[in-house]
Amino acid sequence: MSLSKTPVIISEGDYKLLKQFAEQFPAHGQDKEMTLSYELNRAVIVENDELPEGCVRLNSTVKVRELTANQDMEFSIVMPSLADMNQRKISVLTPMGAALIGLCKGEKVKWQMPSGLRHFEILEVI
Repeated sequence: MSLSKTPVIISEGDYKLLKQFAEQFPAHGQDKEMTLSYELNRAVIVENDELPEGCVRLNSTVKVRELTANQDMEFSIVMPSLADMNQRKISVLTPMGAALIGLCKGEKVKWQMPSGLRHFEILEVI
């Protein structure tokens, strides 16, 4: 859930892939607003070549700052089959992946993680 309530912006190609996964792997026991399905339902869908620069999409490398601990992290958001923590590739189905997909550089987001509610700022999207 974005702190600014800015809608997520997702390319048509990413949306089609993610919608299938969200339907196949529904979240259980989570706040309804903090799920991939919720984010996809409120997303603005754009043509693949119209996605604004600096928006997180599949295969983006993202640098974020966890605001409470003031700690920076960098990783790529990928489909579940490509996830590999040793290569800093996280699945879009993880809480972090679902929190960031469709948001853009400079935006802040709060999201329920296994360790509790965390606040992040997107510093860079490659």
